[in-house]
Amino acid sequence: MEARYSVIPRGAPPRDARRTAALSASVLGFFVITLDAVVVNVALPSMRADLGGGMAGLQWIVDGYTLAFAALLLSAGALSDRLGARRSFGVGVALFVAASLACGLAPGLGALVAARFLQGAGAAVMMPSSMALIGHAFPDPIRRARAVAVWAMGGAIASTSGPVIGGLLNLVSWRLIFLINLPAGIVALILLARASPSPRREAPFDWAGQTTAVLAMGGITYGVIEAGTLGLAAPQVIAALAVGVAALVAFAFVQARVRHPMVPRELVRSRAVAVASAAGFAFMVGNYGLPFVMSLYLQQHRGLTSFETGTVFLPMMLIGFVLTPFVARIAERFGAKPLIALGFLSMAAGLVAIALLPSDAPVWVISGLMVLVGLCGPLVVPPISGVLLNSVPRHLSGTASGVFHASRQVGGALAVAVFGALLADPAHFQAGVTSSLVGAAAVGLLAAAASRFLTQTTQEERNPT
Repeated sequence: MEARYSVIPRGAPPRDARRTAALSASVLGFFVITLDAVVVNVALPSMRADLGGGMAGLQWIVDGYTLAFAALLLSAGALSDRLGARRSFGVGVALFVAASLACGLAPGLGALVAARFLQGAGAAVMMPSSMALIGHAFPDPIRRARAVAVWAMGGAIASTSGPVIGGLLNLVSWRLIFLINLPAGIVALILLARASPSPRREAPFDWAGQTTAVLAMGGITYGVIEAGTLGLAAPQVIAALAVGVAALVAFAFVQARVRHPMVPRELVRSRAVAVASAAGFAFMVGNYGLPFVMSLYLQQHRGLTSFETGTVFLPMMLIGFVLTPFVARIAERFGAKPLIALGFLSMAAGLVAIALLPSDAPVWVISGLMVLVGLCGPLVVPPISGVLLNSVPRHLSGTASGVFHASRQVGGALAVAVFGALLADPAHFQAGVTSSLVGAAAVGLLAAAASRFLTQTTQEERNPT
């Protein structure tokens, strides 16, 4: 069965060793991608003190990464299927490491934002190919679901350690939060060399789809970010939003008519892909928006240092680290749907509880309530990722992963853009915090409702006795 996907050269590592290498490289890739999203939040005030810039500048440090990540993920997923997951992952790691070095050496705000765009492009290539590597290495659905849970541990460990690592490194220099990616990337490339070659799928590149996708994401996100400082009536805001909406319509039109669309029609018609995309979007709105909002709140309005802010997030991140290893077996017994719904309900409850706290609430209470939000990660990401990989053809696993992670990054980018706009006015900062958290909770509740339409078999249904 394995021979149809790759030809293993003489002297190659044994099959289990190749699978372990592919999984380890994927885990490390997910780790650095997640780490860079997490560590930046606690260092934002230090970056502004060193490089200058207002709230919009801080948003672009965050959204430069997520915007490039989201806009390029669809094509990156298709690229993974065309080049092969192993080769595509290697290209992404190399670009990510080079961009991380540029971030660490950036002389000014503009150079840092530009390097963050390149870093996001590298992450876009890495993410779908990392999931595709797992799909190819573990063809059995049960073993694949368990491998996905291990893969999710990379993100959980990064989320757990990221705020503390970022706070500690920031005490020396914020530049170190980017430079630590260099050794991690080198190790990932060494592991990748021991993995099996990946299958390829020949198809023309959808230039029209990629162009309209980038314009849609860029226009909408830029418009929302600038609206926070210039107002919705500003000509450049109106123009950017108009371009974004028009490009979104054009993207849908192109995908319905081109011969080889970026998003194949069988994925568009898949209920699993639709629900997974909605879940990914909602998850990032809460779990990416909360650290952005609360990092600024705790440092600017409660007087905490970057390291102290990192420790506030630690219980929220630890719950994912502790629970993630057990989620695959729980999902095998009860199915993915109840876990996903429970995760989003927990996230919504935590966000609302934090939003309703008085302004002088003890920091330890905030930290404890964040645990409810942190539960969403292990209860949602591994099950929904496993469902996605088990529901699409193997030759489209990279493209399907690209769609899923594109929706995640769209959610993260728009959360930072919208929440940043709500926080831009210092006189209404506290109201902006409340509105941001309640809005994220509403999105989580919608995702919990959408999970009802998910179809997922249990272990007993897959292996009847």
